[in-house]
Amino acid sequence: MSINRVTITGNLTRDPELRQTQGGSPLMTFGVAVNDRRRNQQTGEWEDVPNFVDCVMFGTRAEAVSRFISKGSKVAIEGKLRYSSWEREGQRRSKLEVIVDEIEFLSSRGSQGASQGYPQGTSQGYSQGYAQPAAAPAPAPVQAPAPVSAPSRPCPDAAQGRRLRRGHPVLAVGRASRSPEER
Repeated sequence: MSINRVTITGNLTRDPELRQTQGGSPLMTFGVAVNDRRRNQQTGEWEDVPNFVDCVMFGTRAEAVSRFISKGSKVAIEGKLRYSSWEREGQRRSKLEVIVDEIEFLSSRGSQGASQGYPQGTSQGYSQGYAQPAAAPAPAPVQAPAPVSAPSRPCPDAAQGRRLRRGHPVLAVGRASRSPEER
């Protein structure tokens, strides 16, 4: 068995490009920059090294999503990897890209200077037929049990200065209804 799932978050490196496949289906391509932290061997300092990931989205979702993202938009993407290879001018070329199944907008359009979009601080997503889970209702308050009163007669072992310990018959006073396994 093999698993081909990818989850990344990053910023778009360019505006999405919307095209049509030969069959007439919408196709959107865009790039995402994802930073990787590495230690510089010479200086010993930590540095951010960008990785540039090509992404592809198909169908009517591609058309809808293309209206909401632009260069610099922060997004979270889930999808699968696809390897492509071809020959150009006698040289063999290849690339690895992400076929997007789900995308979530982590920044609003207003934060990139657009005049329309989502209010600041909201996170909007667009997924393939998956609904967000409903918020769980708050649990009902639990009332504390009534306090157990101490026995009214003095404990003979305590009067003689004996140390009381767990499982001792004196401690079982008031708990006679419980079996020894429950104690």
